[in-house]
Amino acid sequence: MFRVLLTGDTMARAGRRVLEERLHSLREQREIDFVVANVENAAAGFSITPRIAEDLFAAGVDVMTSGNHIFDKREILEFIEREPRLLRPANYAPGIPGKGRWVGKSKGIPIAVINLQGRVFMPPCDDPFRAADAQLGALEPSVKIILVDMHAETTSEKLALARYLDGRVSAVVGTHTHVQTADEQILPNGTAYLTDLGMTGPHDGVIGMKTDIVIERFLRGLAAKFEPSEGNIKLNGLLVDIDEETGHALHAERVSLPHS
Repeated sequence: MFRVLLTGDTMARAGRRVLEERLHSLREQREIDFVVANVENAAAGFSITPRIAEDLFAAGVDVMTSGNHIFDKREILEFIEREPRLLRPANYAPGIPGKGRWVGKSKGIPIAVINLQGRVFMPPCDDPFRAADAQLGALEPSVKIILVDMHAETTSEKLALARYLDGRVSAVVGTHTHVQTADEQILPNGTAYLTDLGMTGPHDGVIGMKTDIVIERFLRGLAAKFEPSEGNIKLNGLLVDIDEETGHALHAERVSLPHS
């Protein structure tokens, strides 16, 4: 059995802190073999910087996924080209810096991580369903453990992709909404699924931002600068036990851990 932890959108300083202070001990306590973290909001809520990425790798993250905010900070453009463990969605236009798939080994076991982005209520991108087929078609048959982060707005698009890939990948997890759902399950052909992993970071505001600023923006329509909140910190994610011989999920457990 191979155990994977996939964590929700890492939100600003509070989200980074919980990973840096908690992840090594959590890996040991829960016997976690591999960690995937979505980091598109790690730098003050927008994108990530090279220094933050290095800090999170040191904290115990194996591969990082992202989404529509990944290129909000220009300094990440060069870094993502040379760091294969930091992904951007695979269905971005050709020629965009970085890659949407990582393939490697953990404890000698081949693993692939694929990052996709949805199209409903999201910035324009290519078809994630056909992109998923292309990414899977490029893998060697020896790669059985395959993890997919579907960064998307709607439940229907995430669940449709999961059912489309059921039996072909080990897990499909959603990110982007910052609100953890309660529908963890293993689909009929062996793929673990959760509509949204939630958010690793502060839960005392509005999806990670300070409440008063967000309310003011809704009330008056003024483009006030968002600022991350800092309280009620939690680590949200999904633990998945996988049969390394078949790549099928055996157990899926939703995680929501408070952090002082």
